[in-house]
Amino acid sequence: MTVFDQAFFHTDLSKQTSIFGLKLWVVIGVFCGAAVVLILFSISLCLTSRRRRSKPPTPPDVKEIVHHHHHRDLAPVPDIQIDIGRPDHRVVFSTGSQGSADSKGNSSFRDTAPSTTNVPQVSHLGWGRWYTLRELELATNGLADENVVGEGGYGIVYTGVLADHTKVAVKNLLNNRGQAEREFKVEVDAIGRVRHKNLVRLLGYCVEGAYRMLVYEYVNNGNLDQWLHGDVGEVSPLTWEIRLNIILGTARGLSYLHEGLEPKVIHRDIKSSNILLDQQWNAKVSDFGLAKLMCSENSYVTTRVMGTFGYVAPEYACTGMLNEKSDVYSFGILIMEIITGRTPVDYSRPKEEVNLVDWLKNMVGDRKSEEIVDPKMLKLPSPKALKRILLVALKCVDPDARKRPKMGQVIHMLEADEFLFGNDRRAGGESSRPLRRSHQSSNRQTDPL
Repeated sequence: MTVFDQAFFHTDLSKQTSIFGLKLWVVIGVFCGAAVVLILFSISLCLTSRRRRSKPPTPPDVKEIVHHHHHRDLAPVPDIQIDIGRPDHRVVFSTGSQGSADSKGNSSFRDTAPSTTNVPQVSHLGWGRWYTLRELELATNGLADENVVGEGGYGIVYTGVLADHTKVAVKNLLNNRGQAEREFKVEVDAIGRVRHKNLVRLLGYCVEGAYRMLVYEYVNNGNLDQWLHGDVGEVSPLTWEIRLNIILGTARGLSYLHEGLEPKVIHRDIKSSNILLDQQWNAKVSDFGLAKLMCSENSYVTTRVMGTFGYVAPEYACTGMLNEKSDVYSFGILIMEIITGRTPVDYSRPKEEVNLVDWLKNMVGDRKSEEIVDPKMLKLPSPKALKRILLVALKCVDPDARKRPKMGQVIHMLEADEFLFGNDRRAGGESSRPLRRSHQSSNRQTDPL
């Protein structure tokens, strides 16, 4: 290049452009720099994507759940479309190789899952197991309607069988404006490590996309509400002894939550439908979605009262004051429900019988204790046994929360009753004689409670 050419080239690059009045050589330099940055960014994305595909998926942190998809290079997994707006959170598979979706959104599987899905995933929480969404889909037949065993305001419970033939109950939490997230964390924190024969055991969980699922042991004899208020025939299979066993088992489970754990756990939703029963009629407290962990002896004040109408303690309903005595009140209502076979509130009955607590107190005051016993119970308890169990129930529902006993004290009273009932049976007392309802009026005692 001649000296003339160099001078011309220099003069041309020094000209001002229309881009903010910058000189031509400055504009060229900026574009070249941007191109280099873009190339480097593309290379970085490629390398990151390759690393992610080469690593196995890890379970997300429960305390800070991030919505993301897991990628595996072991076997092709169909894309999952999460439909948040649907009330039952059905899973729809977008590919047809593994299954097909019907018009309702239920997925049906034609092929069996790869063996890799049967390998247990180690939970990062130190207990239980982390289940994949695909595992639970296969176990519950695609969250099929025929697998539903329970349904509530916060989730649907399905029965399922895992690949290792373990029968489980899978609770699929509904995504109601973050309620599923809160309930998931509460249940995991409250009973994740708890092992007690009168509490339903939480085996593991699933966190994937918008899904929050809890996997429990399967309790195979339904819940107490079904046996008390369902169609069980003219004679209930719940004998007096079975009912006492259910009451005592529930008390032991609650006592462990209140007095055997730190922080203690307030259940907040004790009711008959949350008491599951096994084949030996042993009670197991379930559904800890509303539970509250409390580290001190002081009460907790909340502006949002949670629970089921008819079971909620009056001071909690009126002031939001929550402590373990709130559970004690609900337990007292439960005792009355078990003894009478009536629901806590029943608007189909006469006005004076709508509220179970008020009606029972009036009946006891009128010396009609034996008339409150569930009419479907063939054998009546001895008058002394009935009075003592009613005394426990009335103490638990005392309007003054400070006067209610703790669950440990309740157990002592119930176990004393258990000893008394044994003596009654050995002595050939009234509890051992079948008394039919047609003869009840002639056998009714007139002594007060």
